[in-house]
Amino acid sequence: MNEDPRPQIGQFVLIKKGRDAGQYGVVVGHLDERFVLIADGDKRKFDRPKKKNIQHLECIDYVSPEVQSSIQETGRVTNGKLRFALAKFLNEVLEDVKKGDEFDGERRCYRSGRYSS
Repeated sequence: MNEDPRPQIGQFVLIKKGRDAGQYGVVVGHLDERFVLIADGDKRKFDRPKKKNIQHLECIDYVSPEVQSSIQETGRVTNGKLRFALAKFLNEVLEDVKKGDEFDGERRCYRSGRYSS
């Protein structure tokens, strides 16, 4: 298997396991060699990030410079900045993925197929 180092602060990840499977998040902190803290600014705020095992994440080769610099300079990032960075990233992904492929254009993938506002 590919042995990647820990994801960087500000790096986007796709959650592969657990209740949040199929959703994207941003790495906002490291706990140790195995665990990182994930937030999205919406469901998971910066103040209450989700602890995730890095083996349950798919690292995306994209780091948000806004989020990374904000955390390095002040030690925190606003939830609005997290939401903006995720929306910007997902819009770029939408351009690369053809309509009808596995990515449906919604920010979250709900199991029931219904989307809430």
